[in-house]
Amino acid sequence: MSATKIETLVQTAIEKIRELADCQTIVGNPITVNDNTTIIPVSKVSCGFASGGSDLPTSVAKDCFGGGSGAGVTVTPIAFIAVTDSEVKLLQLSMNAPKENAAINMLPEIIDKVTAYLQKKKEEKAE
Repeated sequence: MSATKIETLVQTAIEKIRELADCQTIVGNPITVNDNTTIIPVSKVSCGFASGGSDLPTSVAKDCFGGGSGAGVTVTPIAFIAVTDSEVKLLQLSMNAPKENAAINMLPEIIDKVTAYLQKKKEEKAE
């Protein structure tokens, strides 16, 4: 088996995976919705890879190698980062998000709402 031929197969497959799954695939390009809102997509990337080769019996020695390689990439959107003038929010898609993560992500917003409600009640009492 020719080591250089297998190395070439593996290198080619790895280069193609790198082209498909770069950092802009995971954290996408920002999308500006209006003057004060920007949305940034976040994705999960999964890769699979296989390669193999073998010497085949033949009458010509240089033609005795047979091999192949393959790869697959899956890109799954998992969240969006919403950026406005006053805040940054992580908006998780519910497909793969555990309930615990969703609750933790909502906690700052809930605290802000409760604080605003209590402040409003305090102001109403003072009047």
